[in-house]
Amino acid sequence: MIRVLVAGLGNMGVSHALAYHANPDFEIVGLVNRSMPDLPEELRGYPLDHDFALALNRTKPDLVCVATYSDSHADYAIAAMKAGAHVFVEKPLAMTVADAQRVVECAQATGRKLAVGYILRHHPSWQRLIAEARDLGGPYVFRLNLNQQSSGPTWQVHKALMQTTSPIVDCGVHYVDVMCQITDAAPVEVRGMGLRLSDDVPEGMYNYGHFQVLFDDGSVGWYEAGWGPMMSDTAFFVKDVVSPNGAVSIRMPEDARSDDIDTHTKTSTLRIHRVGQGDEDLSMADEPGHQQLCDREQAFMARAIREDLDLSRHMTDAVRSLAVCLAADESVRSGAPVKL
Repeated sequence: MIRVLVAGLGNMGVSHALAYHANPDFEIVGLVNRSMPDLPEELRGYPLDHDFALALNRTKPDLVCVATYSDSHADYAIAAMKAGAHVFVEKPLAMTVADAQRVVECAQATGRKLAVGYILRHHPSWQRLIAEARDLGGPYVFRLNLNQQSSGPTWQVHKALMQTTSPIVDCGVHYVDVMCQITDAAPVEVRGMGLRLSDDVPEGMYNYGHFQVLFDDGSVGWYEAGWGPMMSDTAFFVKDVVSPNGAVSIRMPEDARSDDIDTHTKTSTLRIHRVGQGDEDLSMADEPGHQQLCDREQAFMARAIREDLDLSRHMTDAVRSLAVCLAADESVRSGAPVKL
């Protein structure tokens, strides 16, 4: 039984806690949240603390799930590993590349497992997209976006996230990770642009941004992300990978909406276009939803601990995708391309 402490009880923290609750490999020994959360019935019987350090010392867990706001990820992860716990940390791994490397170095020094919440790595449809794109061969054009027309409580969450993290960093790490898994090439330059579209957005932050990334094999990538009530619900979900030999695309149903969390991971149909051979549509009707993907992430975490899996590539990839997105943020703010 893996004794787990869950820190942060927003959308992702609750989903991970529900995954631990349902998985017999885990025993939840505590929950941590700064405020009093409105928890689902399944989680209301677990001890709740408001101070992470005190909870860590009291529970002495085997695993800590860090699902707090991004600015605390690095410090919480390091504290947990130094206390002897393995760590599952939500993306992004840290606020800076230096802090991300510090977390990885701590994992290496302590021998603890460190996994980052790249949920698409556990998604069978995205695994198939990556495999089909690699089969086509590069160089590649990546066209990826995820805009969210948020309002009410979701807009409040987005505004809180933007106290520290822009949309292109918070969401972009997923999709840069996908780009890097497909091409295997090193990213070498990033060019970004962004705009603050509301007075509700914190000063010095932007709620819409996009960037281009250039790879050393000639591949080029584009990623776009915007949050807020002003965002268009048209073409909010574009997922295309193009090569000289064809393309692989995710096609969404006509009634898909950007404010539905399952829309962020579900794919509906995978279209494979091969030059001179026509198109093939693969139905993804039986794919897992958001909670099922969180269940898969934590099942992987249990296996990593029990089977002593080597997570070196996983950690390297997490730092690399974060470095690209932080370079994009730097480019937005400086108005100049950033070399990697």
